[in-house]
Amino acid sequence: MGEDDRRILVHCCCGPCATSSVERLLAEGWQPVLFFSNSNIFPHEEFLKRYGELVKVASVHSLEVIMEEQDHEAWLEYIKGHEDEPEGAGRCDLCFSYNLERAALKAQEVGISHFCTTLTVSRFKNSSRIFAQGRRHEGFEEIDFKKKDGFSRSVQLSREMNLYRQNYCGCEFSLGRRG
Repeated sequence: MGEDDRRILVHCCCGPCATSSVERLLAEGWQPVLFFSNSNIFPHEEFLKRYGELVKVASVHSLEVIMEEQDHEAWLEYIKGHEDEPEGAGRCDLCFSYNLERAALKAQEVGISHFCTTLTVSRFKNSSRIFAQGRRHEGFEEIDFKKKDGFSRSVQLSREMNLYRQNYCGCEFSLGRRG
């Protein structure tokens, strides 16, 4: 593979999830470009806070970050009718679909032939459900960042970097159900 073939657009949900994911990608010879597109995050202040933490992670590795403007209303329209579903059900599948579609489009726009998502690092996310949405797009790399102790490593790196770790997925529906 040539150098350009090792570029990968990484959909990042937040800084903490990006920590061990980026570390692993770099160790495996990838050249990550971080993509923050999370119209699901509520409220907007939370969106900005998570973006700020991602920028901290990117600066440690001197990586580019592309931020897409938040369009929470478009996301709400996309998941309409699934608001009352429990965490991990159809609303989440739609959210994965929405975010991965945005990543696929951005990868194509910037000329990067591979993309993946940090969502798979979370112990609260079912990677096979994320992969099912990602497979709909050319260039999606099925990387389960939970493997190789990814979640524990993300917690450790987040502490070392003094990153804000949120306690809910991001949308207002998960916010209301956090324990």
